[in-house]
This record gives sequence, structure tokens and C-alpha cells, in this order.
Amino acid sequence: MAISNSGSSMLGKERLKQRIVELAGHAVGSANIRAICLIGTHSNQPVDEGKTVLEVIVVVKKFQPRLLNYVARLNGRTVIIFAINQWIFERDIDRGFLGEAIASKLVFPYTILQGKQYLQVQELILKKRLILESIENLSISYPELIYHMQIKPQFFLYDILLKRLRFFPLLAYEMSDRLEGNILKGEEKALKSYRDALTQLDAEGLITFKNDYVTTSKEFARRSQKPTVWITNITKNVPRTIFTSIFGIFPQMLNIIIQNTQLIKTQKINIMLLQADVNYNYYTDEPRKYVFVPTAEGLVSLANKVNISGFIQKVFGTEKPEKITIKAVGGILNDVYLIKTRTTKDSNIEHKFLVKRFREWSNFKWFPLTLWTFGTRTYAISGKTRLAKECATSEFLRLRGFNVPKILYVSTPERLVFMEYIEGENLSYSIKRLALAVQRKEKSEKDLSDIEMTGELFAKVHSHGMTLGDTKPENVIVGKDGKVYLLDFEQATQDGDKTWDIAVFLYYAGHYLQPIKDHEVAEGITMAFIRGYLRGGGQLKTVRKSVSPKYTRVFSVFTMPSIILTIINTIKKVRELDKENVG
Repeated sequence: MAISNSGSSMLGKERLKQRIVELAGHAVGSANIRAICLIGTHSNQPVDEGKTVLEVIVVVKKFQPRLLNYVARLNGRTVIIFAINQWIFERDIDRGFLGEAIASKLVFPYTILQGKQYLQVQELILKKRLILESIENLSISYPELIYHMQIKPQFFLYDILLKRLRFFPLLAYEMSDRLEGNILKGEEKALKSYRDALTQLDAEGLITFKNDYVTTSKEFARRSQKPTVWITNITKNVPRTIFTSIFGIFPQMLNIIIQNTQLIKTQKINIMLLQADVNYNYYTDEPRKYVFVPTAEGLVSLANKVNISGFIQKVFGTEKPEKITIKAVGGILNDVYLIKTRTTKDSNIEHKFLVKRFREWSNFKWFPLTLWTFGTRTYAISGKTRLAKECATSEFLRLRGFNVPKILYVSTPERLVFMEYIEGENLSYSIKRLALAVQRKEKSEKDLSDIEMTGELFAKVHSHGMTLGDTKPENVIVGKDGKVYLLDFEQATQDGDKTWDIAVFLYYAGHYLQPIKDHEVAEGITMAFIRGYLRGGGQLKTVRKSVSPKYTRVFSVFTMPSIILTIINTIKKVRELDKENVG
């Protein structure tokens, strides 16, 4: 009976696998072998004929040399056998004992030749640990957003691959053969083990895995943000780099040299070997593309790079706006623009959006900002961090029924946030009207009512464990619909200083008042705010703390001392009154 070429090829590859098993048994003793796997191909795929060098891992029970390399020739191909003691292999799997030099090979496709169940269990243990490390790193990079992120399993696949490329650039050579564009060949097969690991982590309560999206538990996210976690993850990179180089450089270099000596001279290899700023995303998909943050208009990927024109195109699609105007509307520490558009379909309707660009404050000129609040308040400086706080806090408050501008779109690479424009005026106008009304011996009950409502809103925000950070009157808008809106959350924090929010509002409000004429106004504003704050469930002791020099000295730079003293004395008047008797 004739055998086809393909059938003959398959028989040859099966014989090759059998010969590898025999070779491993001869090298270490077949009775002690726990598992054997061939690195570089899926178990259900034939051995890659293009691989001149074959890497084989052999896990050996009670292997006294602990760790040895064997090099042999088999059917015209070089076979490198990594023989490793089972105890050491399992420690490398569950805690990175060898910097994952051997364990991380299970991150890439591999063919099981012996010990299928054992290797699958070990791979699951490894993937669970690496997934948790990826979440920890996200939590450290985006401490506010991590609670709201929705993550696709592809993130973990490409994030883990990308980290290994950074530790060992020569892997990029082989990765280029495993990609179609930037997508890993056999991605769905590779994702199965990640989904299995995510399912187990869900059962353990560390994450929630639902509808192919991952969200992390609050407890795990908080634990991930501890400095010890960051230090531990950073220190893992050293053994990873050392051991991966030791166990990886020989087979990788040998494979490159044997297949094509001329490649060593090409620019591609020179770049991988010599340059420190390699764009590793070229060799694999961008992991952050699979991490999403919620907005009022749906999920937005962290990797989306959208400028103002791109945002307008997303909003209106194929319907081109008839007119677009972009106007700077303020922002000393950030750039804030108002976008106005009219469409050809209905030119009578004007659409308005705000776009906020978060500048970096890390240069020297922003150093006085830190000095100004030294000992009282720590400011978030990084543009990325402030953007994350803005988005996370806005969504947090919106979902709890607070009036805030809707976040419409986010571009983290461009540090842009696009949001709803609220028609109305900020509370600084109310304060100025109150001052004018007192001078004219008039009443301005509506303005006092809005300030009282603001105090009530602050108390309700605080009841959810959230502090706003930058609560000056300009960041409260009284809309044309009569509602009071809160905005500007780039300094917001969970479980922060509630008294700081009160002090900023009251003492900054005094900035608009004159020292001789407006003491009555300062007292009225303070009483209205406190009345609202206590009505909203706020505590008297939180208000009382705001008279401390810790807070007052911060605002003495731009609010007149006599006005600050009036605010302090007004607060002291209500120190012993209960909530019902305030005012």
C-alpha cells in the first residue's frame, strides 16, 4: 500500500517525537521522568520543520544534578534538552525560583510528549500567578481606575508575552514567525488555558470573570497597591533577566545562526541586540488594547489614541459637521477647550463638548504647588494619574446619582478626556452677587440656597468614602436646569481628608470678598455651607478641624486674614450646636 508524502511526513514527525522521548530517557533515566515537552508548537500541531534547533524540557523526579543541559543531533537537527529536578521546576512555576527561566517556556506554545495531566496542572498554576501579577501592575499604574476596568483575556496573553520580550529581546526573532500581523497564530487555542485560569481565580474570589471580561475584587486591588507588592514585582525582573538569558541565549543564538548567518548582519537583529528603546509592540499586539474603562457612552480602550478631530468623527460618524469652533476656556495647570459644532442635517442645533488635556506637572515650575500645601495635602502630579482620577471619580459619582458632567470619551495616550458641557455658571458668581447684595442691603436667597446645597452634596460624597480634593467654588456649577453639578476630580481620592474639602471651599470662597465690607457675607456663606453639610449627614467634628492652622495657613496666601478669621469664628459658633439648631 502506497503512503502519501503528507502521511509519510506525519509518520516521520511522530518518529521524531518518539526519538526525542528515547533520547531523554537515555540521558536521565526513563524511570524517573515526570514529564517531557517540546517547546515551540501546539500539542495538536506537527513539529515545525523550520525549527533547526529543538528545545525539550524534561522534568525528572529526584534529579540529583538538579539542572542540566544536554545537546544532541537527531535526524539532522540539534536537540537541546533542559533536564530539571521536579521540585525545582514546581518552585519555578509557583514562585519564580529560577526567575521563570524554565517555567516561562510554558507561556509559549508547546507539545506534550509525556505527562500531559501533570504539565497542564503546572501551566494552570503558572498562568494564575502571572495573571495576578499583571492585575497588580495595572493596579499600581492605575490605582483609581483598576476598580472600574473591564479586561479581556487577550490582555493577559499579550502582556505576559510582551514582558518576556523585554527581558530577552532575542525572543522577538522567533515571535515574528508566530504572528499574523500583531496577532498570535492560534490565539484562541492559546487563550483556552488563560480562560481556565481566570475561571479558577473567579472561584477563589480574587476576580470576577463574566461575559469574557475580567474585573478585580476591591480587596485584591487594594492589596495590590501596597508598596511591598510594587517592590516584589520590580525585584522579580532581575532573576528573570539573568536566568532567562542563561537558559535562553544559547538555543536562540544557535537557531538564528544555523538558519541564516546573514541575519546577524541585518538591521533587525542589530536593533534587537543593541538598542535599549526597542518598540516591542511591533512584535506582538498592544496589551492595553484589551483593557477598557467605562464612560457614559460605553467602554473605551486604554490604548485608543484619539485627538479632537477623531472624537468629532466618532460622535457624528459619516455626518460631517458644518461648522466646528474650538475655544480655550481656561485651565492654568491643564488645557481646557470648548468644542462647538453644527451639523449639515440640522444647523439650528449646536452641540457642545469640553475637552481637557492633562499636562505633566513633573517639571520644576510646578514645584511651588507642592510647597504650598506641604504637610497638609499631597497633590497628584502625573498627567496619567490625574486623568485616571478624573475618569474613575466621575463614573463613581455618576453611578451613585450625583450630578456630574458625563465622560464621553477618553484617550489615555493623548491624555485627553472628552466630557459633556454643562450650561450654567460656577458658584464664584453666586459669592460675588451675595457681596453686592449685602452692600445694596438686598437679599439673595437663591445664591445662599445653592451654597447650602453644595454643602449637602459634599457630605453625601463623603458618605461614600470619596473626597474631591479640589473643591473651590469654580468647580461647582449651578446649571440652567437649577441642579448643582460637581466637576474637576483629578485630585479626588478614596478615604481622603474630608476636612480639606471643607477648608478649600470656605477659605477659597473668602478669596472673592473684601476685608472691610464683606464680613457679613463670609459669615452667611459659612453658615449656609455648614447647614447643608450637616443636613447631608456630615459630622460636626469634620467641620471643626478646618479651623486648624494646618488648613488656614495654606489659604492665607490669597485670602485676607480678616476674612479667614471671620470664617473661623463662624465655624466656632456652631461647635456646640446640634444639627437641627445650626443657623
